[in-house]
Amino acid sequence: MATKGPMQDPSVDPMIDPRTGEYAVIAPGHNFKSVTQKIAGIVLTSNTPLGWFFGLMVGGGVAMGVVVGCTWLFLKGVGIWGVTIPGAWGFAIINFVWWIGIGHAGTLISAILLLFKQTWRNSINRFAEAMTIFAVVCAGTFPLIHVGRPWLAYWLFPYPNTMNVWPQFRSPLAWDVFAVSTYASISIIFWYIGMIPDFGTLRDRATMPAAKYFYGMLSLGWRGSTRHWIRYESASLLLAGLSTPLVLSVHTVISFDFAVAALAGWHTTIFPPYFVAGAVYSGFAMVLTLAIPIRKFYHMEDLVTLRHLDNMAKVMLATGSIVAYGYGMEVFMAWFSASHWEFFMMWNRMFGPMGWAYWILILTNIAIPLTTLWSRKLRVNVTFLFILSLIVNTGMWFERFVIVVTSLYREYLPSSWGTYRATKWDYMIYVGTMGLFTFLFFLFVRFLPMIPMSEIRMMLPQTKVTPGGANAETISEESA
Repeated sequence: MATKGPMQDPSVDPMIDPRTGEYAVIAPGHNFKSVTQKIAGIVLTSNTPLGWFFGLMVGGGVAMGVVVGCTWLFLKGVGIWGVTIPGAWGFAIINFVWWIGIGHAGTLISAILLLFKQTWRNSINRFAEAMTIFAVVCAGTFPLIHVGRPWLAYWLFPYPNTMNVWPQFRSPLAWDVFAVSTYASISIIFWYIGMIPDFGTLRDRATMPAAKYFYGMLSLGWRGSTRHWIRYESASLLLAGLSTPLVLSVHTVISFDFAVAALAGWHTTIFPPYFVAGAVYSGFAMVLTLAIPIRKFYHMEDLVTLRHLDNMAKVMLATGSIVAYGYGMEVFMAWFSASHWEFFMMWNRMFGPMGWAYWILILTNIAIPLTTLWSRKLRVNVTFLFILSLIVNTGMWFERFVIVVTSLYREYLPSSWGTYRATKWDYMIYVGTMGLFTFLFFLFVRFLPMIPMSEIRMMLPQTKVTPGGANAETISEESA
């Protein structure tokens, strides 16, 4: 994705390539040594910033909401939640789908962009993959506690048992178990494999014996030999090939939780592609939410450049347009189907007692993003992108709220109509998962390389074979 800078003299801004007028993927002036020092220094430093401790304590304190909320839930039961008939699906399923969606951008950046040889992914793929894993951890909490008896959750897995009781494979709950567990497994393996060369670098540069032992154990004996690099690249391509269909399949399976039900507002064929696009949309919004403060706090503007932010904004524009098409198709099919059930569902979704949620969704997911992201000037405005990423993630949460609640609380029989109001325990567990996500992410940026050193070094001019390029002695000196 080419990203051209504003109409100005390129010599004024060193981040703009004077030959093409495009923003650079990596700032000029870097060599092997400077890249390694900048990224490894964050992990191996003995002077941890006070801001990191503050963020970790805030995240850990908020994460206690999960502990307190789940403890009370196990003692009293799901009656402490706002789930009632007919709104038997509440915050647990809403938050499950929202967190799974956030994790999709990491897999897309890591796998699909790798297969398409998009080098701009290199600066953001590591913490996008970490975001995926932490989001899946938060998402997996909700189905586990939603079943009412989490200590029997292992019944969902097909294992030989004396009772000869097997999971009901026609249940979307069983589909979710297989989809999410496969997604988490591949994501963790892909994330870890990608860090092995960097673990070898950290092992060699560490001065503390504990750090040498820790990173040496994680590096699996990495020596950087030709054989090691061949195996590493083969494993990366293989895992990218396995991960690519997961981007499409996991949220498709999640959408089947709704689409296979004979319920107005759920039983629609647009849900699989619409859910996948929405997942990537919210996932890239979360990557921006994380990348912008990280590049500012750790002074990474020369590695996570405006080129990365602009390209992510373009992906959001594309996937947001698909989501908008999905919204339009829902309205069109409610009218075109000539089903008064579908028509009433859509009318009630827009103008019923919870119509406010639908219009918040339209404002935050379509009206604001899709009218502003067309502007290149706004796509490279860091403050605007950060605010917009928060707006989009809010809108995607309301999308799941609208799909779950407004299709359930007024369904076929008026005698069964009800309402849904989340309780303080719903909010406590939901906000607690945000704290858990933040807590895990702060641990990640402190103890693991948040940007892949090996992949960034491959992008430097010194690695290109050109007439009159750097010779072996120069490269050796820069690597020291």
